[in-house]
Amino acid sequence: MSFGPPAMGYDRAITIFSPDGRIYQVEYAFEAVRRGWTTLGVRTRSASALVVEKKKISPLVDSGIIQKIFKIDDHVGATFAGIAGDGRILIDYARRAALQHRFLYDEPMPVELLAKNVCDIKQMYTQHAGVRPFGVALIFAGVDFRGAELFMTEPSGRYMSYFGVALGEHAQAAVEYLEKNYRKDLGVKDTIKLGINSLIHSAEEKLGPENLEIGYVDVEEKKFKILSIEEISALLE
Repeated sequence: MSFGPPAMGYDRAITIFSPDGRIYQVEYAFEAVRRGWTTLGVRTRSASALVVEKKKISPLVDSGIIQKIFKIDDHVGATFAGIAGDGRILIDYARRAALQHRFLYDEPMPVELLAKNVCDIKQMYTQHAGVRPFGVALIFAGVDFRGAELFMTEPSGRYMSYFGVALGEHAQAAVEYLEKNYRKDLGVKDTIKLGINSLIHSAEEKLGPENLEIGYVDVEEKKFKILSIEEISALLE
């Protein structure tokens, strides 16, 4: 009798555990995140910022229309790494959840509750036959009653709070830069610059304003903003 590789048969359905307690479909979803464009978030006392690398896919693609950072509500934004279609669906779900919370309670949705709601959906897709896990990880940056917040949601349905987090193909180099240079007392502008420098030091090629997308929210205004190319150029200078 011949035997196949250890994963043979155990990765054909989401409801099957391998003998060592692993769910291979979920691990494949994590691999999709690791192959995505480098994406990171930084949180200090003054602000939370998202910085994303945008690559030129093809000379015929209008990269100006590609969006990786999204405004969820006035006080919170999000980005993702992984399968873009999955990310788009979860971004729309997060927007509806934030809108419904504001309609019912007449107050902004806490950032952790928003991350939890998205992870409830993600986890549901890891335990039902006939579906697959979402191959995307989302980073939420916002401000609520606790101050600046930064949460990352995994394909498995787990979420955690971070001071700095990176996803995508050069995530390890970006995290190492953040660990060496992070300070909690940075101002709003310096928080954004830390995110930019982390991405620049992890990139394989030189990044210009057209290769970056940046969004931030500070604890004073509590309004999530996405920077224009002109504003990004000024920061790079």
